[in-house]
Parts: sequence; C-alpha cells; structure tokens
Amino acid sequence: MTDGARLLLGHATRSPRWDIPKGVAGPGEDFSAAALRELEEETSLAPPASVLVDLGRHPYLRTKGLALFAWMPEPLPDPAALRCRSTFTTPEGRILPEFDRFAILPWEEAMTRVGKSLAALLSSLDAVATLRAKRWEQRR
Repeated sequence: MTDGARLLLGHATRSPRWDIPKGVAGPGEDFSAAALRELEEETSLAPPASVLVDLGRHPYLRTKGLALFAWMPEPLPDPAALRCRSTFTTPEGRILPEFDRFAILPWEEAMTRVGKSLAALLSSLDAVATLRAKRWEQRR
C-alpha cells in the first residue's frame, strides 16, 4: 500500500524488522488472490481485486521470489486501526500476531526498516511502481 511517496509497513513481532504484507500462495491459488488474502489476514483490509496494480514477479531470496502488487487507496488507512489476524506460536507457547503495529513511512525511511533483500527489491521497483501507479490513476 502506497500513495507513491509513502509505504505502509508492519512491524514483525519480536523482530527489529518491518515488512510489507506478504505470504505464500496456496496450491492452485492465483497470485493476486493470495495477495488479497494475505493483506486481509495481516491488516484486516479487504479491497477488491480491481484496485491491485500488478508489479510483476521478482527474484527475492535464493529460494524465493515475490509476486508484487500495489494498492493506492485514498486516503491511506490509519495505521492504528489496522489489525493482524495472522499469528505464530512462540517456543514458550504464546500465540502472537505476525505484525504487532503498523506505520506509513516515507519510502527512504521505509527502506531502512525492512530487510536488505526487500529494500533492494523495492528500491529497484520504485520507478516502475511510480509509472504503473500513474497509469492506474489515469484509468480510474
């Protein structure tokens, strides 16, 4: 989620890192459907598929690629109102949300908070995302 100048990030619980909502597509699940499902699970937001801008498939980690989609809601949601329903269990048996808080940050600052691989990928897409977002805005 972005407005072109800022990016929504979630803080990964028990980690110094922040991240974009993302996850794994289920067997036979379309990438855009997986993106919408992960967004809803991790933020409680449920936009229609028609608002997604496909940013393509990209290498990410040695064994993992990312199918990226942009959404540019106006206005961006209030980070304090977002809730993560996706959880994990700690070694102590506690169930915690994947994201414990959210922020909308300027792109430059956001790139300092995410992992190096994600920052490199998102930085390389900045120009492409801006162009595609402008094209998407013209279609609205």
